[in-house]
Amino acid sequence: MTVLKMGTRGSPLALAQSGLVARALEAAHPGLKVETVVVKTSGDLFGAPPPEKAKALPQGAKGLWVKEIEEALLRGELGFAVHSAKDLPAVMTPGLVVGAYPKREDARDALVCRAGLTWATLPKRARVGTSSLRRQHLLAAARPDLVFLPLRGNVDTRLRKLAEGEAEAVALAVAGLKRLGRGDAPHEALDPGLVVPAPAQGALALQVRADGGEAAKLVAALDHAATRVCVELERGFLAGVGGGCGAPVAAHARHQAGGLRFDAYFAADGEAAGRRVEGVLPDGADAVAFARVMAEKARAR
Repeated sequence: MTVLKMGTRGSPLALAQSGLVARALEAAHPGLKVETVVVKTSGDLFGAPPPEKAKALPQGAKGLWVKEIEEALLRGELGFAVHSAKDLPAVMTPGLVVGAYPKREDARDALVCRAGLTWATLPKRARVGTSSLRRQHLLAAARPDLVFLPLRGNVDTRLRKLAEGEAEAVALAVAGLKRLGRGDAPHEALDPGLVVPAPAQGALALQVRADGGEAAKLVAALDHAATRVCVELERGFLAGVGGGCGAPVAAHARHQAGGLRFDAYFAADGEAAGRRVEGVLPDGADAVAFARVMAEKARAR
């Protein structure tokens, strides 16, 4: 029996996601045993820093959720690692690559409201729980009266705080609800035209060492070509605007006839409102150049 060590954070969502990957790999490779190795990251130990501190970090705040896992991977203690793709810094750590992007889950954001309320019926000055500046910017563009509360914690914690009356609604990722088995919680998936998702939201990234090896060959079985194209375009935009420093960034690519529909948003550090950009990447066109152009448009003032 071949044993493949899989690195992951220990949060309920991370374990649920890595469990899905382990089962898929074992199904794809009969005789393979995937061993879960839980690694505590700086983000787990110390939490997310405020934006003014995050921008001073080499990889921004995102790096805090993957740093120790990547170090273990580079030391050879892991065969591969499972990350929420949106947690990966815009610039990949030298010596590592994404060996596979499994098929993406729903990329949209969700609004979970108190009983009897919906997005359309939220009262004036309703309290919405979210620590995401991206969600705050985009929701406020549609409803400037909303009051945002920095609710933190895992999905269950946020839903409990909602039930206890700390807010009228909380904003979460649809993918997180589904992967945790909480898709039954009454929620409203928000149109990406209203709230553009975060770059790579809903996608998983299976990270391996760049020198290849058996682990890279095994995880490649889960790579979903259509997901890879969309996620790498979104990450290209993130890199182009200098994402990772805590500034609000959104990017969403989706396949349509003739190419990829792309919508994005970026606000520079300290800006109360940013710029939305959109475009279509024709089939076969240069995605790297397209991402660069979209980033330049979003940064223009």
